Amino acid sequence: MKKIIVLTLLVISQITSAQKYFTRTGATEFKASVAAFEPVEAINKSTTVILKSDTGDIAAQLFINAFQFRVALMQEHFNENYMDSDTYPKATFRGKIQDFSLANIDSEKKYPLKGMLTIRGKQKEINTTVSIQLKDDTIILKSEFKLNPNDFGIKIPSIVRKKIAKQINITLHYEMVEKK
Repeated sequence: MKKIIVLTLLVISQITSAQKYFTRTGATEFKASVAAFEPVEAINKSTTVILKSDTGDIAAQLFINAFQFRVALMQEHFNENYMDSDTYPKATFRGKIQDFSLANIDSEKKYPLKGMLTIRGKQKEINTTVSIQLKDDTIILKSEFKLNPNDFGIKIPSIVRKKIAKQINITLHYEMVEKK
């Protein structure tokens, strides 16, 4: 009986100790610029991301007010008028990297990524491609995709509508290390 209990505990500990990779300094960037107008772009270098290497499950969270703009007034308008970051302080993503296997990464590989992005309390399914490489025990994940502000209830006032792109370009760059 003791052997069965010990064996069961050993199996459970192996299952629950799956490798997780994470970062708290991931970079999430957006560009909503239109030609002939001042660039509308910002970067958030404090995105938290966790990846379960055995399943490809991935989760990310960032605080909206951590986006940094070149122009302070743009940052103020972004947080107060568009994102309402006091009411909706963070954005989250939960998804799965399809067919992901850490053992198969000997060079940069592309994988489909599917998941749910939540911004301003509104959810949108995301289907994109991620580029992943393993370098010195660090998983480097990169991706680019587009978002429509209307999908998240973001209203662009008519006075500036021509100065902001209809689709926002999102760029991700996350360097994750094994969580021990």
